[in-house]
Amino acid sequence: MNRDFIGALLQLNAEKGVPREQLVHTIEDAIQSAYRRVAPGYEDVHVRIDGETGRMRVFRARMVVPEVEDPATEWSVDEAHQHDPDAALGDLVEYQELDPEQFGRVGAQIAGQVVRQRLREAERENLFDEFAHRDAEIVTGTVSRVEPRGVILDLGKAEAVLPTTDQSATEHYRIGQHVKAFVMEVRRTTRGPLIYVSRTHKNFLRRLFELEVPEIHAGTVEIKAIAREAGSRSKIAVSSRQEGLDPVGATVGQRGGRVQSVVAELGGEKIDVIPWSEDPATFVANALSPAQVVGVQIDEENRIASVTVPERMLSLAIGREGQNARLAAKLTGWRIDIRSDQAPSSDAAADGPAAADEAAADAGEAIVATGDDAEAGTTADAGTTADAGTTADAGTTADAGEEAAVPVESAAGEVTS
Repeated sequence: MNRDFIGALLQLNAEKGVPREQLVHTIEDAIQSAYRRVAPGYEDVHVRIDGETGRMRVFRARMVVPEVEDPATEWSVDEAHQHDPDAALGDLVEYQELDPEQFGRVGAQIAGQVVRQRLREAERENLFDEFAHRDAEIVTGTVSRVEPRGVILDLGKAEAVLPTTDQSATEHYRIGQHVKAFVMEVRRTTRGPLIYVSRTHKNFLRRLFELEVPEIHAGTVEIKAIAREAGSRSKIAVSSRQEGLDPVGATVGQRGGRVQSVVAELGGEKIDVIPWSEDPATFVANALSPAQVVGVQIDEENRIASVTVPERMLSLAIGREGQNARLAAKLTGWRIDIRSDQAPSSDAAADGPAAADEAAADAGEAIVATGDDAEAGTTADAGTTADAGTTADAGTTADAGEEAAVPVESAAGEVTS
């Protein structure tokens, strides 16, 4: 019987992934609880099992405490000395050995039920601990079913929920499809851990680059900021901690191989990789890539960056429906005011500042973008973004995830390719 017991422990350890010591303690606690239920007055019964031999001891013992609150399970020091002269505070003093064979069939059935219940609880707790440590990491699961609340992913030992709000609008899922997702939250429930995952979170993009780019995983290249509109376009700013290492080149990879892998995982989402800079003017200019920037004026107090771009680059800097300017504002954390370099007419300037502002507005030369949305769009006179074409029309390699092919000129006059 002992050999069978040890074999059962090893099998449970392999199937459930629960350590042997935890299994032994769980079984001890279960049998101990069953004893106390079938034998009134035996609240001080204790069970000890040898995990190596399977031998079980059942005995009665009480704890030595300075002041007795529960006479059924506790002794004072004087009472304990009657059974063990060397007993001290905190000791468990044994005073009667019981025969496990006298447990009875009813008691054995109750013990079996309690053991199964405690093992299920131990398994759920072990699973929760396993996935709780994987919070903010990427997991790979298989689509098992699609429900109104979201897609259910089978992770092997547990299931994860991909809510509809965390799914890209351009993606469609089918049963059996392998899906990577970012762990947002792990909750403890009575049925096991409940795992919520996302494919739209910006840190999902960060983890994907850590998997594809060894320099980012090693820390020599750091992702400083991410702005993402899932399923459409993203911008990431990178910097190097190693002298002589090009952070953009390392992130993009040879012929865009590294970033193309990330783009493929995201279903074709465009990704702009730009160099990060401590200088706000340079950083804002780079963030508006692929548009060429003539100059940037920084208002530190109001955190406004006034950007001047060539007239032909105005629609490109703004982007379709203001997306390029909006993502640049999210990436940099600055409110961005974009104007063309075409000066207002001299007549309007002569009439005063108000007339000049009105002329500029009529020409559709300005757009103000914040981290949330653009406050204004281009006017019909200036041409809408759709008329000017998308970023790809301007020759950028955003589809491949590489940096813009159009040079970006910073306020200092430096050109970053």
